[in-house]
Amino acid sequence: MQKQFMKLTVAVFAMLVSVASMAQAKWSVDKVHSSVKFSVTHMMVSEVEGAFKVFDGSLTASKADLSDAAINFSVDVASVNTDNEFRDKHLKSDDFFNVEKFPQMKFVSKSFTPAGGKNYKLVGDLTIRDVTKTVTFDVVYGGQLDTGKGIKSGFKAKTTIDRTQFGVKFTGALAGGGLAVGNDVEITVLLEMNKQ
Repeated sequence: MQKQFMKLTVAVFAMLVSVASMAQAKWSVDKVHSSVKFSVTHMMVSEVEGAFKVFDGSLTASKADLSDAAINFSVDVASVNTDNEFRDKHLKSDDFFNVEKFPQMKFVSKSFTPAGGKNYKLVGDLTIRDVTKTVTFDVVYGGQLDTGKGIKSGFKAKTTIDRTQFGVKFTGALAGGGLAVGNDVEITVLLEMNKQ
């Protein structure tokens, strides 16, 4: 009798674990259809854009509205590209990212909160160089689509950070006053994700 009870207990536990794992969905980044871009003021009168070509990330959630989503994202900083070889080399130096010492930027979410309609607020810790700060992204969720070969979802996330708060303190002061490179950096992440 005791053996039967033990077998039943093990079976129930296994079933509960199976149900829990089925309820939790994991999504991975479709890198071909995603991008990580930034823009910053140059010479106080214009903007320069750039992108990071190498990145990866995942999203795990059990709720249909993704409000319990756990999001992890990383960027290979050496993959920075502004369509100018000299400028890219400068960005990789210690004036900016110091890619030899700090090869990755990382983001780990704390919350993903519905904000009405397709809008969400994504809060998490962003690490650049050796500095970690909490930042908030405004996110537009594009929804989900079953392509017949798998389920896809889409997101557009935007935030603005002060680069000097992350140890990126290059000034490039202009003779007439002001900075050659602005402090505020706008980050835009376009993600297409595949359900695993």
